[in-house]
Amino acid sequence: MYDIIVIGGGPAGLTAALYARRANKSVLVIEKATFGGQITYSPKVENIPGFISLTGNEFAEKLVEQVLEQGAEVEAAEVEKVEVEGDIKKVTTDCGDVFEGKSLIIATGARHRLLGLPNEESYIGEGISFCAVCDGAFYEDKTVAVIGGGNSALQEALLLSDLAKKVYVVQNLDFLTGEEKLSEQLSERDNIEVILGTVVKELHGEGELTGITVTEEKTGKDTLLEVDGMFIAIGLVPQNEIFTEVITLDDRGYAEAGEDCITSALGIFAAGDCRKKRIRQVTTAAADGAVAALAACDYVDNMK
Repeated sequence: MYDIIVIGGGPAGLTAALYARRANKSVLVIEKATFGGQITYSPKVENIPGFISLTGNEFAEKLVEQVLEQGAEVEAAEVEKVEVEGDIKKVTTDCGDVFEGKSLIIATGARHRLLGLPNEESYIGEGISFCAVCDGAFYEDKTVAVIGGGNSALQEALLLSDLAKKVYVVQNLDFLTGEEKLSEQLSERDNIEVILGTVVKELHGEGELTGITVTEEKTGKDTLLEVDGMFIAIGLVPQNEIFTEVITLDDRGYAEAGEDCITSALGIFAAGDCRKKRIRQVTTAAADGAVAALAACDYVDNMK
């Protein structure tokens, strides 16, 4: 029996584990993919206090090391079911293990949003990617498209421009939504072409992606872009599906929890990108983790 079970090993979940261990609570962190979460895909991070610059992987490694040093237990598995039996939270993983905890922190983050095009998933790994730092080397001296106009998309485009011959940035709005500094850096790259007010209509290629048809929304004009790869960076979808019968979710699937990270279920808290909130940054995820952990500690203390 653990005092606190944390589902999700990103900045929110790991920070929660850190704070809970500092409060001398027994903690288990369960992560189905990569400890560190989405930030591990970032080749360069400059907005974490105390660090001028570091990679997402470096940050994740430091955080995991810190949590293990504090004595938290970790489990690499996917949670398939969460049940509440009185005051006890039972968590079942795909390995068949069942863990029990007095409290639960949901820090599952979010996954990449897809465009919703026919056969889109069949091209994942065959021309469609989400991580330039992971797959950018495959497109050296080739042509790629980055779909999206936010910070993530612009960062992907900048990284790819160092490798690829040509980079298209396709944004459905008439303006880029990323930081002005990133937009300025894009404009300074000769091999980056920004296409605004345009959506991806169709994917082409037998087995591997060879091109995309884009449509200008105002005129309906179609253009075929011959590309060797496409990086999708249009946002995230909260990974809260298994909690639909446990806590209240909003119409987009985010956990209904305020800045106190308290959900509709007693003893269950939500932290990070899976929670309904306006700002989703690594610092706000870590802040959520601290708040959720302290709330969970108070809950456990009051059970005694």
